[in-house]
Amino acid sequence: MLARPGGESIGCDDYLGSDKVIDKCGICGGDNTACKVVSGVFKHTLTNLGYHKIVEIPEGATKINITEMSKSNNYLALRSRSGRSIINGNWAIDRPGRYEGGGTMFTYRRPNEISSTAGESFLADGPTNEVLDVYMIHQQPNPGIHYEYIIPGDNVISPQLLAHRRPGEPLNGQLGMPESTSHEDEDLHRETDILTGQSAGTFPVIQPGRFPSHQPENQVPAMQPPRQNREHNWKQVGKTECTTTCGKGSQYPIFHCVNRITHEEVPEGYCDSSTKPIPEEEACNLFPCPAFWDIGEWSECSKTCGLGMQHRQILCRQIYANRTLTVQQYRCQHLEKPDTTSTCQLKICSEWQIRTEWTSCSVPCGVGQRTRDVKCVSNLGDIVDDEECNMKLRPNDIENCDMGPCAKSWFLTEWSDRCSAECGDGIRTRSVVCMTNHVSSLPLEGCGNNRPSETTPCNNGPCAGKVEWFAGGWTQCSTECGSGTQQREVICVRKTEGNFDVLNPYECSYLEKPPSQQSCYLKPCGSKWFHTEWSTCSKSCEGGFRVREVRCLSDDMAASSQCDPQLKPEEKEPCNTQDCVPEIDENCKDKYYNCNVVVQARLCVYTYYKTACCASCSRVANRQPGFLGRR
Repeated sequence: MLARPGGESIGCDDYLGSDKVIDKCGICGGDNTACKVVSGVFKHTLTNLGYHKIVEIPEGATKINITEMSKSNNYLALRSRSGRSIINGNWAIDRPGRYEGGGTMFTYRRPNEISSTAGESFLADGPTNEVLDVYMIHQQPNPGIHYEYIIPGDNVISPQLLAHRRPGEPLNGQLGMPESTSHEDEDLHRETDILTGQSAGTFPVIQPGRFPSHQPENQVPAMQPPRQNREHNWKQVGKTECTTTCGKGSQYPIFHCVNRITHEEVPEGYCDSSTKPIPEEEACNLFPCPAFWDIGEWSECSKTCGLGMQHRQILCRQIYANRTLTVQQYRCQHLEKPDTTSTCQLKICSEWQIRTEWTSCSVPCGVGQRTRDVKCVSNLGDIVDDEECNMKLRPNDIENCDMGPCAKSWFLTEWSDRCSAECGDGIRTRSVVCMTNHVSSLPLEGCGNNRPSETTPCNNGPCAGKVEWFAGGWTQCSTECGSGTQQREVICVRKTEGNFDVLNPYECSYLEKPPSQQSCYLKPCGSKWFHTEWSTCSKSCEGGFRVREVRCLSDDMAASSQCDPQLKPEEKEPCNTQDCVPEIDENCKDKYYNCNVVVQARLCVYTYYKTACCASCSRVANRQPGFLGRR
């Protein structure tokens, strides 16, 4: 749709009294059937860096879409045949935005998000009023450029193309087709500085309000306008506002129909429309706009996590004649120059965390392994893949452990607290196991045949009698866990009136005697403390000590850490705390006054000196066990 000067929307053929609109290929009143879609993909392999021509957009093209098929370090560029660079010319990369060229407005997009894989694109509705060339600034392998636009079919001429036709151009000229095989390097650097006075190129001007003043012979106006006479004429009453405040804009004179004598404005129907002057474009605000820093988009962060760097391009630009030109930087020296580098941090890097302590060694003695749980954790506390952490800094999660040399010893639990019989004779039990284990200070080799006893007698007092074979209730299980035994009293009794007389067992021998003992199993023991027998005391008097090894074992006799530490049996205790009393032997005396020299010279090992200095040698032997056996 077009618009009248007053802002009212009209059809593209409104002067004929219709409501027609332009279709996709620019045909006034068309139904898109005459449109021809041109599309393709530029996939040629390029070798030289720089500008390479991709495709030609012909005059009259609409619905233009030039899109890079995936993100790359290449850039798209656009230039008119007149030599004007529209986007990304003169080795200057423009910011994404809207740029005028070829009689239409192009939208330039350049996705810059790290997660985005989309490439650059040019989009325009058209129609174009001149041939445009699309280039690629080649810097890395070409990912492919998809192009598409719509043109009118053969022998179709659009009124819009007539309105945009350059003077002297033939009407029956062939529309240019895309050239996808021409890749010669082109010069896109013909822009001139706006302050040098040289021309920066001319632009076709579309003047509003120019419609044919005649009507077809068979067209009858819906309403007759007022009679036109010489009492009224067209008068310039002012000018439109300048299209820009600086940098060369455009404005047009405004003509109104007025009374020739009073100059009072009247409806335009009172004047002859064929005599209305055609508004001519006039330049205005010719002075250049102030220079400004054109700030490009930040590049992707150099690191995906942690502190990185990003860069952006800063250009000094000025606007003139609706064109943004790159100028020398000293023209922006009055402005603070924006930073071109900056730190960035997309997220905090994940780090290694040790989630558990080392496990017990895999073997009770000898060399085994132990493990711990090591995870890569994000800054939010979530467990993520190991690849997100620095593998060079990963803590070890497995290592060797040496439990010392292996030996066999008898390991015992404490005696059970319960007697197997509530009265009379019973037993208490304990567990005994021969286990291979590290023995730190016990001089044991193998378990041997002297297996410690697993039962010991106990008695809770006499029991009451019963009649015949009388079986009492089962006692509690001899163990709180694991396998144990239960006892009950079985006696031969004779029942009397109100009493029971106990008889000798042979009196009931003809009867089957009930069992007095059975096995029982309350629950698994889990883990229990086991210990070896005490070693011999280290001294015979004046306070020595003895030791034993204590281990926590599970039901399957494997090393465990589930025992209650407060119930752990002692591993060391004092012994032989009595004072040493030397035995005085009247027959053991020193025969020489200097026997201390014999002791110092360690001669007591010889029979002669031991007899001659018996008292001194005996005292030394008592103070130092094993002294006499060193030679």
